[in-house]
Amino acid sequence: MKATKMLNDIKTLLNIEVKLEEMKLENGTVITTESLEKGNEVFIVTDDEKVAMPVGEYILEDGKLLIVEEEGIIADVRDVSDDVPAKEETEDLEETIETEVPEEVASEVEAIVEAVVEVIAPVIEEVKSEIEELKKQYSSLMDDKEEEKVEDKKKEDLSAATKPITRNSAPKSNKTKVEFGTGKFATTLDRVLNKLNK
Repeated sequence: MKATKMLNDIKTLLNIEVKLEEMKLENGTVITTESLEKGNEVFIVTDDEKVAMPVGEYILEDGKLLIVEEEGIIADVRDVSDDVPAKEETEDLEETIETEVPEEVASEVEAIVEAVVEVIAPVIEEVKSEIEELKKQYSSLMDDKEEEKVEDKKKEDLSAATKPITRNSAPKSNKTKVEFGTGKFATTLDRVLNKLNK
């Protein structure tokens, strides 16, 4: 989960008001974002909902170039005349999010995040160990089934090799029986057909 999405979810839970800026693209499309900075989420405003901005480069009405490299996330904002991309700062694992939040709320949010991480981390480790155990059980079960199949195949081959070959003494008949109506005198043809059907 992105840090900005997690922060927005926490803000929603704590009823903190988030003000979004609305801007227009060169073609008149309305977009919204918390602020026009790298790493923030950006959406296209439609009549009934907000849609994550697709990957691409967009020109704003004020002449700035908005670059989206991951759907819904601002990768860079710069003037259109800039040929060289802005120098990107790489961060290892943490993303810094600057917002104006009262100190009391910030400490509460931090405590909530730490509590959630503290509760979830052992559960994740337990699930990982259970998955590993199930993988081992499944692989041993599949090995046992493979061994059974090999042994069954050997038994079939052995029984087929030791089974004596016999001749079928009663050939199968594909004759169909023809029935004639009752109450009619049997003609010579009827008697011949009756003999053949027996």
